[in-house]
Amino acid sequence: MPEPLTLHPDRFFDPDPAIRRAARAIYEDTATLPIVSPHGHVDPALLAENQPFPEPTALLLTPDHYLFRMLYSQGIDFDALGIPRQGPEGDGQQANADPRAVWRLFCAHYHLFAGTPSRAWLDYELHDLFGVRVLPSAETADALYDQVAERLADDAFRPRALFDRFGIEVLCTTDAAADDLRHHAAIREDNAAGTWGGAVRPCFRPDAVMRIAHPNWRAEIEALEAASGIAIGSYADFVRALEDRRAFFKAMGAFATDHAVVVPRTGWAANVEALFVRALRDEATADDQAAFEAHFLMEMARMSVEDGLVMQLHAGSLRDHNRAVYDRYGLDKGADMPVTTEWTRNLQPLLNAFGNDPRFRLVAFTLDESTYARELAPIAGHYPALVLGPAWWFHDSIEGMLRFRERTTETAGFYNTAGFNDDTRAFCSIPARHDLARRIDATYLGRLVARHQVSLGEARRIGRALAYDLPRRAYRLAEAEAPFSSLA
Repeated sequence: MPEPLTLHPDRFFDPDPAIRRAARAIYEDTATLPIVSPHGHVDPALLAENQPFPEPTALLLTPDHYLFRMLYSQGIDFDALGIPRQGPEGDGQQANADPRAVWRLFCAHYHLFAGTPSRAWLDYELHDLFGVRVLPSAETADALYDQVAERLADDAFRPRALFDRFGIEVLCTTDAAADDLRHHAAIREDNAAGTWGGAVRPCFRPDAVMRIAHPNWRAEIEALEAASGIAIGSYADFVRALEDRRAFFKAMGAFATDHAVVVPRTGWAANVEALFVRALRDEATADDQAAFEAHFLMEMARMSVEDGLVMQLHAGSLRDHNRAVYDRYGLDKGADMPVTTEWTRNLQPLLNAFGNDPRFRLVAFTLDESTYARELAPIAGHYPALVLGPAWWFHDSIEGMLRFRERTTETAGFYNTAGFNDDTRAFCSIPARHDLARRIDATYLGRLVARHQVSLGEARRIGRALAYDLPRRAYRLAEAEAPFSSLA
């Protein structure tokens, strides 16, 4: 007999009865709040074109590196999973893997995800979205494929219909500096015409033009020139082109920028023009790039003060660790690995320059959990400009989110954090991820209630802030700025 798939109403709450009662009450206040998704990687074309999802594998497996990285770790080849060969040594094609065969492979290995956040998200998606009532397995794979495929053929499962069903208030994508944002333009046209009201916003991510020693940097600069209409022959030209693109993104609805670095080093470079000239000559070294990145982050902070875009900084991820996978399949294939990260000294130049300015907002994310209590919480508990982004990548999990609250709350409190964002490419996992985060925050708050550290009424107010008010506040989505204390 197939094993049933059930979702217990108290899942992920602490088993202690007192904590569980409080967590249940707190969660009930947040469960149906709108979803604010200020950072993620959903392709805007999905919502601009609103085409039916092709079939279950392309929807649930192919875009989710949490899933295929686990399967790969067990010896299942990416070609067998139908992952496109988009790396520098790939042929750009997708292996001729039958989607149903890939789905069977996935279901036969569903047990691998036990205890992981992926399992929590998948169970939620299958149960609540697609009406699945048996666990995926080799035995149930074909029937489940047919069931999900039948649902996807219904217009109620088109991307825009699901966006509305999920209760998404705003969804941000992640877009390169030279992106023409044509899909965002199409969505805005539909908004203006009244044919769809979904709020989908771009986010300015100029990482590719920051990495001056990368082999593709010149091509990225040429794309930036074409997009801005500014010939870039000097660092000053480069700055003007970036300011132009930021203004365009803001006009298209952007409210944030995003920057990914391994080391969050900041500081003005006295020789930045010389660094840029060497890059134009294809002579930049790794040391040149490190100095340029530090300067670039200062420049982005300066621009944020002037144009009001919230600055996000993701640090501590060594990208594409597996070179063989990168060479054949390209970026974002589940091989980004955490590294030890130092924030206190590295951020000091930026925070001394801009951290006390009320016009500046910096949301910091890390993969190095050891820095939560030692560095990031104390910094966020002091500088008005800095708020802590939620547990990210490997740590947006049951235990990871609890550890985040345990290690940051006593020093930074709740109101110096940015609530939760899902950071996902897998569109259908968005409500599952937010539901899990709300349950974990309710559990943490339930502990405080059970210890009589806060009242249940206050915990409920904090729960709402974490789920809804604080993301809006951190990313300046509220119509009128208000002190954090007004959210309590």
